[in-house]
Amino acid sequence: MIRIYNEITVEPLSKVVTVHNNPIDITKKEIDLLLYLIGNNKRVLSKAAIAEHLSGDMADMLDNHDFVYAHIKNLKKKLITAKGGNYIKTVYGLGYKWDHE
Repeated sequence: MIRIYNEITVEPLSKVVTVHNNPIDITKKEIDLLLYLIGNNKRVLSKAAIAEHLSGDMADMLDNHDFVYAHIKNLKKKLITAKGGNYIKTVYGLGYKWDHE
């Protein structure tokens, strides 16, 4: 099912994300992260919750969740570079949330 959020369109089946109808180069993990954040609009998601969503049972075996920060940083950069809104917000000490009106 195609999902549209302001200027961002996500086509989960074909793994295509466009901003202002221009496709952006995005990884499968970044698409999964984007859909997870959007699906939990305005809810703060902890790094542990995001790690579990992205890595499943493997998240328990990881020493830290630095990879979550890396995926968030890369996804934000790609959306902003493509002139998308800055919808991914950091909630210091808690995690991240998607916040769009």
